[in-house]
Amino acid sequence: QVTVVESGGGLVQSGGSLRLSCAPSVSIFSLSAMGWYRQAPGKQRELVAAMTGAIDYADSVKGRFTISTDNIKNTMYLQMNNLAPEDTAVYYCNVHKPSYGAVNSYWGQGTQVTVSS
Repeated sequence: QVTVVESGGGLVQSGGSLRLSCAPSVSIFSLSAMGWYRQAPGKQRELVAAMTGAIDYADSVKGRFTISTDNIKNTMYLQMNNLAPEDTAVYYCNVHKPSYGAVNSYWGQGTQVTVSS
């Protein structure tokens, strides 16, 4: 079982920045993929950014958000700049861990990001 803990959400004004952190309970080197998703009220959960060997971003965040990892701290980050009200959502960390020929997916509890206009 893998636990994932997110932190760093909060309330910020439009144009501001936040950095989200995601700390899995296992080494990030043991993970086959890591990513950030978000879910706004009344909408489906959507991919924001992912690291699967390559790095992918949703079109809506390209140029504003950056996904990265700190191998020493065993933590993944999402740096969010130039935030807009439409970025308001609960942000979730997701990791994939291979195990006995299968890949298991684990989610964090989510962290709220609210951007005021």
